[in-house]
Amino acid sequence: MFPWLRRGLRAFNAVIALAAVVLLVCAVTAGSAQGTATADPSGGNWAALLGAAIAVASSAIGAGIAVAYTGAAALAAMSERPELFGRAIVIVGLAEGIAIYGLVIGIILIGRA
Repeated sequence: MFPWLRRGLRAFNAVIALAAVVLLVCAVTAGSAQGTATADPSGGNWAALLGAAIAVASSAIGAGIAVAYTGAAALAAMSERPELFGRAIVIVGLAEGIAIYGLVIGIILIGRA
C-alpha cells in the first residue's frame, strides 16, 4: 500500500474519532440544558435520532461493499460451476443481512427517542 495513502487514512480516522468524541460530549451534556426556556420541547431526543441515522447509514454502506465483493465472487464461481447457485445466493444474502441489522438497531433507537 502507498505510504501517503496510509497516512491519509490515519488522518481521516483521527478526524472521525474526534468528531465522535465531540458528539458524545454534546449528547452527555445536552441533558443539563432541558430546564431552560429554550429547551427542545420534544425532550432532546436528537442523540437517539443521530445514532439511528449513523447505524442505518453505516450498515447500508457496509452491506453495499460486502454485496459487491461477494456478488462478484459468486458470479465468477457460477460461471465456472452453475451448480453453485444456491450456495452463492446464501452467501450474498448473509452479506445483505448487515443492512437489516442496522435497520433493526435504527428502529429500536427511534422507538426509545
